Formats: sequence, C-alpha cells, structure tokens
Amino acid sequence: MASEVKKRKIERYAPSAIEAMWRDEWARTRAHETPDVSDKPNFYFLTMFPYPSGDIHVGHWYAFAPADCAARYLRMRGHNVLFPMGFDAFGINAENAAIDRKIHPAAWTEKNMAHMRDQFHRMGAAIDWRREVVTCYPEYYRWNQWMFLRLYEKGLAYRGEAPVNWCPRDETVLANEQVIAGRCERCDTPVVKRLMTQWFFKITAYADELLRFDGLDWPERVRVMQTNWIGRSEGAELAFPIEGRPGEEIRFFTTRPDTIYGATFVVLAPEHPLVAKITAPARRADVERYVERARNMTEIERTAAEREKTGVDTGAFARNVFTGERVPVWVADYVLATYGTGAIMAVPAHDERDFAFAQKYGLEIREVISPDGKEHAALDAAYVGEGVMVRSGTFAGTRSEEGKGAVAEEARRRGVGAPAVTYRLRDWLISRQRYWGTPIPIVYCDSCGQVPVPYDQLPIVLPRDVEFTGRGGSPLAHVASFVNTTCPRCGKPAKRDTDTMDTFVDSSWYMYRYLDPKIDTAFMNKAVGRRWLPVAQYTGGIEHAILHLLYMRFVCKALRDLGELWFDEPALRLQNQGTIIFGGRKMSKSRGNVQTPDEYVAKYGADTLRLFMMFLGPWTEGADWDASGIEGVHRFLNRVWTLGLSEPGDGPRDRAIDHAVHHTVEKVTEDLAAYRFNTAIAAMMELSNALQHASGPSRREGVRALTLLLAPFAPYLSEELWHRWGQAGSIHAQAWPTFDPALAAPEEVTLVVQVDGKVRDRLTVPAGLSKPAASDAALASPRAKAALDGRDVDRVVVVPDRLVNIVTRRRS
Repeated sequence: MASEVKKRKIERYAPSAIEAMWRDEWARTRAHETPDVSDKPNFYFLTMFPYPSGDIHVGHWYAFAPADCAARYLRMRGHNVLFPMGFDAFGINAENAAIDRKIHPAAWTEKNMAHMRDQFHRMGAAIDWRREVVTCYPEYYRWNQWMFLRLYEKGLAYRGEAPVNWCPRDETVLANEQVIAGRCERCDTPVVKRLMTQWFFKITAYADELLRFDGLDWPERVRVMQTNWIGRSEGAELAFPIEGRPGEEIRFFTTRPDTIYGATFVVLAPEHPLVAKITAPARRADVERYVERARNMTEIERTAAEREKTGVDTGAFARNVFTGERVPVWVADYVLATYGTGAIMAVPAHDERDFAFAQKYGLEIREVISPDGKEHAALDAAYVGEGVMVRSGTFAGTRSEEGKGAVAEEARRRGVGAPAVTYRLRDWLISRQRYWGTPIPIVYCDSCGQVPVPYDQLPIVLPRDVEFTGRGGSPLAHVASFVNTTCPRCGKPAKRDTDTMDTFVDSSWYMYRYLDPKIDTAFMNKAVGRRWLPVAQYTGGIEHAILHLLYMRFVCKALRDLGELWFDEPALRLQNQGTIIFGGRKMSKSRGNVQTPDEYVAKYGADTLRLFMMFLGPWTEGADWDASGIEGVHRFLNRVWTLGLSEPGDGPRDRAIDHAVHHTVEKVTEDLAAYRFNTAIAAMMELSNALQHASGPSRREGVRALTLLLAPFAPYLSEELWHRWGQAGSIHAQAWPTFDPALAAPEEVTLVVQVDGKVRDRLTVPAGLSKPAASDAALASPRAKAALDGRDVDRVVVVPDRLVNIVTRRRS
C-alpha cells in the first residue's frame, strides 16, 4: 500500500479523495482493532455512547472527535488503547417516533444506527467496531434482566408504592433527576405527581460509600454535585404521639434536635398517609381540596424560596414529648413526602420557612436558641445559627452544638427517638410505562404472588406485534401473548409485569460488555475484564453527573458485593467536555437547533472539522457554534500539506527552528495530557508558520515532527503525508515525538521588576539567569531607580526567570 500511495500525485490538498481512500485501507487492514493481549500496557479509554437519534450533529462531534484524538495520542505514547463505541438504543424517543411516523421503534432505531455508524467512519474515529454494544438487542438486555434478578435476591430490587413524577405527554414515570425545573427533560411538559406501585433499586443502601471518592481523579464539580444530591444529614428521628389516637404517632427527622422546645406545631406533607386518618371531620373538605391542589404541583414549585407558604389546619393535635404541650397538626405543600419522613416539627423561631408560615397563620413563635444566651421577648426574623439553649427545661444554658447530641440521647432514653442520619437521595425508581425498554423479569400469580422469572428463561424478549396509540400505560399491557404466561413456580396461569426498565439501567454497566459483547454465558468476560478494568479514562457531559454517573457507580458497587466485580469504582479518571450552544441553547435534535457535520465534511474534509471543533475554545468549557472560523483551520491544513510535499532545500541547522520544534513538541504533549486541544493546535499553527521560512535538516525534521503531532488531530492528512514520504506502516503506530528540554527551553525570558510590590519595569534577559545577576539587572533599571524615591534597598527577592521585587525602607 505504501508504494501505491507514493506513486499517486495529489498536488493539491483534496480531502474527500484522501479520506475515502484511507477509510477503505484502515478497514481492509483492520487498523483499529485492539487486541486484548499486547506487549504494551492496556489502557481502557471510554466515551459516553450516543442515543441513536439519526444524526451525529456537531455537538456529538464536539464530544467524540477530541476523545478520539486523546485515544490516538495515548496509542502513540505506547499504550494498547481500547476505544469502543455502541448505542444507548432504548428510550421514549423511539416510541414517540413509532406513534408519529407509523414505524416500529426497532426499524427506526436500526436505520438511525446505520447512518450514525457511517458518520463515525467519516469522522475517522479509531473505533474497534467488533466490540459494538447495542442496548436494545436481546443479547444485551438479557443481562439487564439477570442483574435485576441478582439485585432482587439480595433485597436491592423491590416493589413499593410511592409518589412519582408523571409526564402526561410521554405517559411514563420519571426519576427526580429527569425532572428539570418542574418539566420532563425529554419533552419539556410540566410534570405532575401520582401515587403508583413501582420497582426500585435500593441505591440508598450505598449512600455513604457513594459519598467517598477515594482514588478517583474526577472533577471537583462532579463530586460536589453528587455529594449534594446524596445530601447526608445528621440529627435525630423523633416521634410525637397523636392526641386521641392511641398507638398513632408522627415521626420526623430533624438536624436541629436542640430546638425541640420551640416546636409549636407539626406539618405533614399533603401525601402523608396520616393526613386522611387524623383530619377532623369539620376540616376534611378544606384539607382534601388543598391536598388535590398540591398533588398537581411540582416539587420545584412547592419548595421555591420566593413562593408564599400555604397550608391548612387538620384540626388534629400531637404532643411535644419534651414540653408536654399540645401542638396543632397542619398540612403544607412546602413539606415533601420524598424527603425524610414527610413530616416536620415546625420551630418557627429558628427556621425561615416555619417563621413565615407561623406569621401568616398566627402560630406561636418561641425563641429557644439565643445568640447571646439571653431570652428575647420577640423576634423580627428567624435565628438559624448556633447559640445557647433557652426556655429548654433542664437543657437551658447548654450550647446548641452540644444540645443536639444531648437531646437526641435523651430521646433515646425516653423511647421517643434516637440519633439518626438521613439522606436527600431516594431509591432509584426504574419502572417505566413504555414499550421500548427492557421487560422486568417478574410474573404475578394468584397462588404464588410475585415470582421472579428463572435465569434459564431469560431473555424475556420484547414482542414485535405491538400497537402504538399513545394511550396511557405501557403498550405491552395490550399484548395478550406477552402478558399471559404460566407461573414458573406452580405452572398455573400468570401475568407478566408490563413495565420496562429505566434506560439508565442499560448505561449503568455497558462498559463491561464492550470487552466481549458476544459472550452468552455471563454479563461480562471476566478473564478479559481483568486485563482492562476498571476504565482508565472516561469522558462525557457534565449533565450526567447525578444521573448516569451516580447510577454507574452504584451498579459497580452492587455487582462487587454480589461477587461479580473485583473493584470499587467503574472509571478511575473522568473528564467532562463542555456544551456546544447554538441559538442560545444546547444543541439538540429535540430543540430543532442542530447543525449537521455532513456539509462541512463534504466541503472541507473530516480533518478540518475535527480540528475546528477542538480549536473553538477550552474543551471543558464548551463554545458557541460559529462556523466562520473553519476557513482558517482549513488554510492551516493546506499549509501543512504544502510543507509536507515541498523539498526542504539545503542549508545549515537553524537553532531558532530547532528550538521552535522542540518547544512545540513539549507544549502539545503537555496540552494533550490535560485535554487542552485548542492551545495545542495554536502551537502547531505557530510552528507551521515558522517552518515556511526554514530550510535544510531543521525544516525536514520539523515537518516530520509537526506531522506526527498532528496525527491524532487530523488522522487522514497525516497518514497520507507519511506514506507519500515512503514510510512503512501507519503513522498512527509510530512513537510520539520526543523533545530535548535544553532545546525546548526559551533562550530569553521577560523579567518583571517590582519596587515594593508595584511593577516598575520589564527586562528581557537570558533564560536561566542567576539570582545575583537578576538582582543586579533589576537594580540597574532606570525605572526601578526612579521608583526608589530616596528610599534605601532593604532586600531583593528573586523568582528565577519571572520576577524581581525590590523591597525598600525609609532612610534613617
């Protein structure tokens, strides 16, 4: 192939011909297939797989092309890099397409995947397609069902009734994380609350471990987001008995048990099961109207800080077990059933929401924590800080910090509570009333009840003969051949569960399946997995911080405890790319603001678009889409092309060019390791400009180094030039260029001269100047001398190659 390419004379840069030729050649030689065993160290580089929406738009390119560049760079640095790809292929969009386009979700998905595979090929991504994973294929989702059964056996998958987020348009349940500003993240429809029986994964069992990030090189922002989402709070769980109802009590969690003497009323969430039980007959109509109104509001609306607090009196009373007083029981929508116990002891003097509520409804506000230890007759606002307990019985005079533990222990002694920890995190609700998802492997038998499907009957395959009408509930519920089955335990007639699993189940473990997607005896080939796992580098969007990334960590830990994995975290290093904005919003097909890459690839070539996407700005920050700069990037590649085909001429070595080459190698190497693609490209552009005016061996070696540096960014052009030079093998299999630190170091630096911390001059001096020489140069500066203004030099502080600060004192 090398000789064939060498004979071809392509005098001008023609990316369409070059790229088509190399795509075919890479496919023929299986250049992108990664062996599991190599003399090089294995490195698992994974980027989040896409949903098969039909097109890879430029927002996808922004995620995938830089990741491909980083993976190619690691190969040239001597690693055996696994860089797989697949499709997160289940989901509501395919089902909506079935309704809107009168096409089966499977057909729609297959068509889209075929087109997107072709786009990945055109991108030049070095993907090992032998390992492709498609989550809607039975050979994949069989293992979702297997995992469900394993979690079910350990009590980590359970069925329970709970208020859920319901999307009226998609007619399905949404996890809390899928509700954005009170609306469905998919279709932007306002979400309402419903009480339903659902399937959950018990992620809360791992809450404490999920708060630990030992050994993970993950962005601080992601760690903070997950920590806040889990929301661990320490305090006490207490119980107030309900007056006139022996054995009935209201249990609540509080982070401030030290304020219990100021609890002058109790508030229940509208969904709390006690509301219907304890409401007085005279108050029932008002309470029921209020509860119904609250049920149709989102949690965001109910808890908004600026919203006026509302509530209704149930007419019932509880008893404060520490004061012995009767306290009224109210219902208010700012209390959520999904947090804590769905009830609070209201301490209006020391909680801003309770204070506003108490003022509105004329309820008692009693100070029990004083900042100065004195009792105050009235408060203008809630005091939420620490202080001294007052009006608190035997605890009066105790610092509130100590009182928290003391009150909790006293509650334990009296049998009315105990110290406790609670979490904002709720169990992962996985039930979806959809067709296009993994069937839940449970059947319901009148004799045996809830029965798990035996492992040897997996997979439960989605039926194809489904009618898509858009009516409520899962379409599977209307397929008699699917619903009606026999009980695995007794053989009597039974019915299948017609819900399917949340698609985040699919993506919670897909990284393990890539290793051997054809294995049919286990969810993962463990022998292969021990060579690759855990993932060394993971890349993807920050928007998945408390969705996919948290679920992925939970599943890893659960599978570890089931004896299926041997590590604690699925990915050791995480890098988030920013977002491409177009028209003021994130680029998305659902928003109708996508820009397709095909027209740019046809006009400029994939290499140009790859570089342009990486040159837009810092990858971690994202960018506004503006294609006006693509011509400049294309001119750069044309310049490299001309440099590569031009004769270097004769001449002596050029030290300035040698320095530029070695400095650029150093710069690009450092930038790629830190995902600073834009500044790496800028450095290569500078070098290409310098090389145009060079000749001889310095130019020849410089062009070679530049082409090697460019290879991960522009794989097609660099491969073509490499073979035109008559070189053997692929440029992508070559060693990354090295640099001489002495040659890379600048010959001159700018030395900032300060007098008493104020900049007075800037001097150009030889790099590596000694401290005494730098001090002498600064003291000799006319501007520095003028700034001394009659003061004596006390001392001179030198930061080599950067700064000299002359510190003065008054003359005695």
